[in-house]
Amino acid sequence: MAERSLVGQVRSDLAGRTSSVPHSAQIVRSVRDSDAAPVDHDSLLRVSELVEADLVGAGPLQPLLNDPAVSDVVVNGVDGVWVDRGDGLERVDVLLGGEDDVRSLACRLAAVAGRRLDDGNPFVDVRMADGTRFHAMLRPVAGSGPYLSFRTHRSRAFTLAQLVECQTLTEALAGLLHRVVRARLPFLVTGGTGTGKTTLLASLLSLANDSERLVLVEDAAELRPDHPHVISLEARPANVEGQGVVTLADLVRESLRMRPDRVIVGECRGAEVTELLAALNTGHDGGAGTLHCNAAADVPARLEALTLPHGLSRAGLHAQLEAALRVVVHLRRDGNRRVVGEVGLLQTGSEGLSVRTAFHRSGEGAVYGELERLLRERGA
Repeated sequence: MAERSLVGQVRSDLAGRTSSVPHSAQIVRSVRDSDAAPVDHDSLLRVSELVEADLVGAGPLQPLLNDPAVSDVVVNGVDGVWVDRGDGLERVDVLLGGEDDVRSLACRLAAVAGRRLDDGNPFVDVRMADGTRFHAMLRPVAGSGPYLSFRTHRSRAFTLAQLVECQTLTEALAGLLHRVVRARLPFLVTGGTGTGKTTLLASLLSLANDSERLVLVEDAAELRPDHPHVISLEARPANVEGQGVVTLADLVRESLRMRPDRVIVGECRGAEVTELLAALNTGHDGGAGTLHCNAAADVPARLEALTLPHGLSRAGLHAQLEAALRVVVHLRRDGNRRVVGEVGLLQTGSEGLSVRTAFHRSGEGAVYGELERLLRERGA
């Protein structure tokens, strides 16, 4: 309790002395020079870290975000804090204060990211300085809010060997996906929320040849492939006057003027799907993206729902998919950290567009018919 009181004193002192965000050395010096300065080195560092978290980090939540085992942190108003360490959400004992304290934290994090969060704009989705994805909703939209959600990120992508080691992938599936990347076959990674789509996509992009130029198009920059030539483009929402919006579809079109070898859309959910398909059908092999859906069989319906409102006919969509975007890698969790994966091919038949299974985790490594032919045609 004494440490928290000292944190408040130092924070007020720094706020009165500087108009910019203080750096770590200023914070340590201010803590050391305070009237109630800690007498031992460890306490000095601990209080300095608390002050820094309150000023530029996520306050009492920062230690959770720093934990490499934590992928998600959610705050349900003043009713508790929950984290996901890979086995589902579990409650943790963190004191955030009252509703005003939680709201103040949310508004500060939004402001640091250059966004407005208040009664007139009661929700926000931003990327923090360390890459963490932050979403917040305030009352009255959030009934018993504020509600805060954090999705942490890795600075480097997992290798396929690491994903096999932790049983996310089997060796046979990892080998097949490596061949898909090497063959420059365009593909979609699909699945529900939290199945690891972005994680797997980053790992697969890391396998691209070092000579290739990867252009990533995302709402919030989350993909971190371990590759020497990555260009990241990030969408921008409208400002408070409703101006300045830059959509994913805009960025996909611009990416084609940047000499890309692969165009990647972090999450396909609107008009950008039409632009991506146009790119894949004009010589830009090896493109990829992620798509939310519950089952591989749902992919055609999801793609139709996303593209038909933006001017692409059903027949046109099916023709473009069969000409370019054939491979679907679908993920679903089996209740633990493991992901059950299957690979399918989009195909058109008498009943329209469907996904035919070409490889399943439960199999013995067999790659079926058409997919094997496509891989061999491309020397993979």
